[in-house]
Amino acid sequence: MSLTLYLHPLASFCHKVLIALYENDTPFEPSLVDLLDPVEAARFAELWPVGKMPVLRDSARDVTIPETSIIIEYVDRHYPGSQPLIPRDSDAALQARLWDRFFDLYIHVPMQKIVTDTLRAQGENDHRGVADARATLGVAYRMADRHFAINAFAGGAAFSLADCAAAPALFYAGIVEPFADAYPHLSAYFERLLERPSMTRVLAEARPYFHMFPYKDLMPARFLAGA
Repeated sequence: MSLTLYLHPLASFCHKVLIALYENDTPFEPSLVDLLDPVEAARFAELWPVGKMPVLRDSARDVTIPETSIIIEYVDRHYPGSQPLIPRDSDAALQARLWDRFFDLYIHVPMQKIVTDTLRAQGENDHRGVADARATLGVAYRMADRHFAINAFAGGAAFSLADCAAAPALFYAGIVEPFADAYPHLSAYFERLLERPSMTRVLAEARPYFHMFPYKDLMPARFLAGA
């Protein structure tokens, strides 16, 4: 097996890549990284000095691929499955990449800002930054709700890279800044994502680690079953 994915099962950006791999039954070896362990963190930094997960290592081609969108596109190109995650039509591909960036930058990143702020030492909290992040989520929710009033999937007609980005972003963002009641089209889309076997598998693998999530007390009970 040539593909190794360095990850943590709780990490939302790792979920994005896992969903892509599971959608096409792509063979790979998961390698869990505990960044709180200095030895593991140092070893991972040798692989990717930025220290961000996930990172994909392809031993067959002797390449290391960081960044979620690039990982998914790399796998789609070199280890394609039955379902392309980057549409073959160039205009459709642009839409998939656009909505991939939308969910990463305007839902995923603000969500992480809110979560990580709770981990700061007392007196180091960024209240203005958190308020701005919540405001950004509000704008993004409204845009996405309009989008899903007429689109079944984030990139258009078929599941793609964009939906891999949307699923974990909406899962965690919906906990820290709920959207279900106010945005029915976005909520219906998220429920469709939850029904996909790839998302079910990712959440099942993450469940043993949910106790580490700072907002676990706000997590809906349906996601905690068996935790």
